[in-house]
Amino acid sequence: MADPEILVLGGPERDLYLAPADLERLDSFANWTWLPCEAGQVQPGHQTELSRRLASVQALVVYSGAPHIGPELLEQAPELRLIGELNGDRFAERIDVEAAWQRDIRVVDTTNGSSYPVSEWALGLILVSLRNAGYYLRRYMEGNCRKTRDNPSFLRGELTGKTVGLIGCGHAGRRLIELLRPFRVAIQVYDPYLPGTMAEALGFLLTSLEQVLSSSDAIVCLAPLTPGTQGMIGRAELDLIPSGAVLVNVSRGPIIDSVALVERLKRGDIIAGLDVFDPDPIPDGHEITGLDNVFLTPHIAGVTRAAYWRFFELMVDELDRFFHGFEPYFELTQRTLDDRSGRRPATH
Repeated sequence: MADPEILVLGGPERDLYLAPADLERLDSFANWTWLPCEAGQVQPGHQTELSRRLASVQALVVYSGAPHIGPELLEQAPELRLIGELNGDRFAERIDVEAAWQRDIRVVDTTNGSSYPVSEWALGLILVSLRNAGYYLRRYMEGNCRKTRDNPSFLRGELTGKTVGLIGCGHAGRRLIELLRPFRVAIQVYDPYLPGTMAEALGFLLTSLEQVLSSSDAIVCLAPLTPGTQGMIGRAELDLIPSGAVLVNVSRGPIIDSVALVERLKRGDIIAGLDVFDPDPIPDGHEITGLDNVFLTPHIAGVTRAAYWRFFELMVDELDRFFHGFEPYFELTQRTLDDRSGRRPATH
């Protein structure tokens, strides 16, 4: 059987995404070509080459800068069997998934390459928030380096044995569950898109958003930003959080009503660890930056050198599986589209 023809389309920052070792792996089972793109267009001088390659290509891999993969382009690729997205965030619009399905083309997405550092940072924010590290950092910066017991971290500081509630349990959430196991925590999850069988397989309880908010020692927001999740956690939801609990957000700021969040934090009885906020970035002088019970980072959870290369590492794994007769791990499904649009799935 001839090696498959694979075309990679993306911006000029090729070395940021395509590690030499993974290109060598791809070379071992496929004939591949990379065409430079920018702002959604193949760069001038490469359009003819794009048309020629599309005529025989069997897989397309796209990342930032690539053109939209819709019906017009698919019409030019009669042999296409698989489209892969590296980092468009699986709720972006770089691929017309339904148009691909109509042509029996599979679509996979390895955006979850950044889920590894996101889950690690979520764990880190749980730990530093339980100790109210933001409070101590501010004291240190003011020249006060003494410990104190008049702080929520004295009473609630340890994670071991606590109850952790997850809002959303995609790749990052499932990885976080693995990282939490040594702490012997009870885990409860709100995620209407999650198959019920996964709760038993991974050892957690599926429940309502209200239950997660009202009965967890640490609450972690990992939900994607969609029409269904924007503003999902407002004043009423924040009021459910018990005194002494920790709220961590490593997802997207607009999922939590920022005005209501600041109001809730001003009561001083809960602690927040926020990698994201609305607006993002936080404007200079915003009152959230002055609260003692907040630890802030500037949307860095998924941004690591390893994560950028992992997008393509996982994609080469997928291509290797697919073209050797195995099912891909990270295929997009109807549930993905439901999640993207904010529609509830037909079945749990």
